[in-house]
Amino acid sequence: MPFLSVSPINFRNLKNNHIDCSAPEVFFVGENGQGKTNILETLYIISYGSSFRTKSDNEIIKEGENFYSIRGFYRDESGKADTVSIQYEQNKKKILKNAKVLTDRKDLIQTIPCVLFCHDDLSFAVGEPERRRFFIDQSLSMYDILYVDILRKYKRVLKSRNAILRDEKAAGNAGMRADMLDVFDTELAAHGREMVQKRRSVIHNFNRVFTPLYEDVTGIKNVSLAYDSAWKEKKQEEILCFLREKRERDIIMKTTLSGPHRDSIYFTRYSEPFVPTASTGQRRLAAILLRVCQAVLYTQICAKKPVLLMDDVLLELDPAKREKITALLPAYDQLFCTFLPEEPYSRYMKSGTKVYEVREGQVYEQ
Repeated sequence: MPFLSVSPINFRNLKNNHIDCSAPEVFFVGENGQGKTNILETLYIISYGSSFRTKSDNEIIKEGENFYSIRGFYRDESGKADTVSIQYEQNKKKILKNAKVLTDRKDLIQTIPCVLFCHDDLSFAVGEPERRRFFIDQSLSMYDILYVDILRKYKRVLKSRNAILRDEKAAGNAGMRADMLDVFDTELAAHGREMVQKRRSVIHNFNRVFTPLYEDVTGIKNVSLAYDSAWKEKKQEEILCFLREKRERDIIMKTTLSGPHRDSIYFTRYSEPFVPTASTGQRRLAAILLRVCQAVLYTQICAKKPVLLMDDVLLELDPAKREKITALLPAYDQLFCTFLPEEPYSRYMKSGTKVYEVREGQVYEQ
């Protein structure tokens, strides 16, 4: 069990307290708005250095305070107890691992790999395309640190290219703008091609797990993820020609209209879009099972089990589907779940499960 304890200070509505997490399963039970999700958020931030609920750390600070911090104890692969601390004050965040400052959040990613199940995951099925791109990029980043670098480089070059497309001074000097775009196009093609290849590979692996799993739970065959990229299987030289052909269009629109940042990822059945005709329950299950596949693939590739964070994800499923999803949960190193008091959470408990009641930000062990 990786997480041994977590101690938040000035974190949302949580009391400044020490929460013992030393159990293979930890359940947080309480009414809505009491702080259950906030606790899962502290664990997620310890794992990844950022929140799954907001991009602004200022929103996390408890009202009336000017900083927040989280300290987590965890057990590493060798069995040794280590610490991660997150400190945020005056728009600056400091991440420490065993009291050493990390200069790059990337160095934290593989410390305590977590897979989060939450209500917002429905957007992976019905939300904007960028949400599915985010999910695939996140999945790759969990086990492929090189992909993090590729993604960062691509975004950096894309930002520079778009700045040139919008620059009025560059517009007055067509030759200079063309030269600069040629340089950026070379970098964009190189990094973007790697992204397309890695995304295509991980989506192929996802479908090997997802398609039979979705059929097992719903009885619906041949549902899978499709990946549509304007760059397709092109070589770098072909991508460069494509970018030059589309350059005038990009100049008119003042933005880069093709590349991995525009890729389309969607659910299909028999090669036709699945989500438009799927029920709300079928869409919800597709999103939940994507997370299951994320955990399964991580274990297959890294030979390590992740921590699962499950935030009220079973609430909207009928009892039969809840039982199936619970039975199909991937192997985990540790499991954290939130429940409303009226839910039959005792049905999912095991001999070592630790149960807490959460009231007004305070945690009480049952």
